[in-house]
This record gives sequence, structure tokens and C-alpha cells, in this order.
Amino acid sequence: MPVSPSSSAQAARERVAQRLHELRADAGLTGTELALRCGWSHPKTSRIENARTPPTPDDIRAWCRACEAEDQAADLIAQSRDAESQYVEWRRKVRAGLKHLQTSYLQLHQSTQLFRVYSATLIPGLLQTEGYAAAVLGISAQFADLPVDDSAEAARARVDRSRIIHEPGHKFVLLVEEAALNYRIGDADAMAAQLGYLLTAGALPQVSLGIIPTATSERAQWPRETFHIYDDTLVSVELVSARVRITQPSELAQYLKAFEQLRSMAEYGAGARALVLKAIEALH
Repeated sequence: MPVSPSSSAQAARERVAQRLHELRADAGLTGTELALRCGWSHPKTSRIENARTPPTPDDIRAWCRACEAEDQAADLIAQSRDAESQYVEWRRKVRAGLKHLQTSYLQLHQSTQLFRVYSATLIPGLLQTEGYAAAVLGISAQFADLPVDDSAEAARARVDRSRIIHEPGHKFVLLVEEAALNYRIGDADAMAAQLGYLLTAGALPQVSLGIIPTATSERAQWPRETFHIYDDTLVSVELVSARVRITQPSELAQYLKAFEQLRSMAEYGAGARALVLKAIEALH
């Protein structure tokens, strides 16, 4: 069972905090003595060492200077920045606009050979039509209180990016909960077009589309947060407030295990097609 999706970022923060603690201990300094040398309060030292407050680059430089370990500062600053980049706040990410966010994934998509995506609530972005994508991104723009709503342009960028499913050298294994077929995103016409496109895209030889029926008799996994697995090297988890990047091998293995268990419950081929047709009929 996957651990909390933010745990990779926290684990990385804790490794930096542990190394700072070791430097202080090796220097024979108490927390109070280090705080005095750095010119801050003892509680700040405690918060940093317990990974409750991420240190700034200046904090790390001061810490290493106090411990006479200035040669360690550059590596620790790099590690700390990497830890913080694993947990990316959506508000900061979308500051440049939703279209920019869509195009920022192009390089990752081009370099990925095997895409594995699980979604409990939405049609995966790789299979979204422009109308459906515009409705999804419009909701995102409104929720994020963006000063400029560029969701229409972002939807076109998402569809352009998704043309990768027609390019050679990539394989796509996509899992969707049946409930996602019935959540009305946009108007009836947008939903009908989206569901119709699933029938087409799901038949492509490079695409494996599995739909997990709501009426599955016994689940191996309950519905999870949306996550994307890029090859076997990166998991991206979508939360309300952030996107979490997971690269730690032990956590990657847990998401791969969960994906396979979810995949074992899905319907494919004619079974998946019947569930899509059922959702189309429900629109009328």
C-alpha cells in the first residue's frame, strides 16, 4: 500500500536535517551553542534538525560555518533544494499560466517510453478531448483564482501534447475508475465527445485502456489519488494543493505494486467498451 504521497519530499528533508545534526554533533556543539554562533534562537535550531522548518541556503552556510565544515555547504544546499522541489505547490506552478504548465511537461513526455496512469476521478489528460480539457482546466483556473484564465489555450496545448500517443516509441497503460466516466465535466456535448473518443483511442495498438467497474465484487485496492508513472523512474502524484514527485526506489515499488493490483481489477477490450457505451447512454 503506497505511503503518504508527500513522504518522499519529507524523507529528503529529513536526510538534510540529519546531516546538519551530525555536523553539529561532530563539532561538539550543543543546540544552544550553535544557535549563538549562527545568531538565531535555539528553537530554530531544533526546528531545522527535526525537519519541521526547511533551512534556507543562508541558514545552511551559517550552520556549516559554525561547525567549521564550510566545505559541506554547497552539497547540503543542493540536497535541500532537491528536497523542496519534490513537493511543488500548484499555485506557484501555475503562476505563469495553465498553458505554460501544459508545455512544461513536453520534455518529460518525449523521453518516456512507458506511461502508466491511474485516475479515479477524471479521464487521463493523455486521452482528453479539447472540450473536456477546457472544462477541467477552467475549473482549475477558477479554483486557483488565476488573474488570467487561459484554460482554452491550455486545453489546446494539452491536446497538442497528447498527440504523443500516435508517435512511435511509446506505450500507454491507462486505468480509469468507471465513476470517472459518469462525472459530468463540461456540458453533455463535451462529455459525449470525450466518451466517444475513448472508444477510438482505447483501440489504438499502443494504448491499453482499462476501466475498473464500480460493481467489482472484491477490490484489491480502494480508489487512490491520481498518479502517473514515467518508465520506472518517476511517480507524479496530484494533490489538491500540490504535485509530488517520487523518485525513491522503495516508494516507486509501492506505486508499481498498487498499479498492478488496480490493473488486475480492470475490464479491457469489449468489457471496457461496454462500460463506456453505458456511460454514453446515461447522458441521454
